[in-house]
Amino acid sequence: MPPEADRKAVEIYTDGACRGNPGPGGWGAVLQYGEQRKELFGGEPDDTTNNRMELMAAIQALTALTRPAVVRIHTDSSYLRNGITRWLAGWQRNGWVTAEKKPVKNADLWRQLESAASMHQVEWLWVKGHAGNPGNEKADELANRGIDDALRG
Repeated sequence: MPPEADRKAVEIYTDGACRGNPGPGGWGAVLQYGEQRKELFGGEPDDTTNNRMELMAAIQALTALTRPAVVRIHTDSSYLRNGITRWLAGWQRNGWVTAEKKPVKNADLWRQLESAASMHQVEWLWVKGHAGNPGNEKADELANRGIDDALRG
């Protein structure tokens, strides 16, 4: 068994939200390591998309870590999970165009996410949204708080 397997993982729950899509958006993340817990959130008062906010939640959570870590990110976004685990390498290989020869949406954030994730050993896990998972529910609450704060400006 590799030495990393003996290390405890940082558990991260992320979520993004929009009021209208596009519309004002927010992101939230819950980071848990043993007894330590940190909650992060932020938002955009101008039009953004739910997918951009999902990406921002993961980027902000990973960049909040102060040193390389074993990380398990729980997300209800198939777009986020599939993008980072299945599509990213192909986009890079193809010069940031999709299989349909269209520019990759949110390429700026995908690049930031890849950079942030490269510092860590990350496992990307999908969870069903709005299904009573406490970490996911809290991340959703934080994302909505991010929208509220952004709109109060």
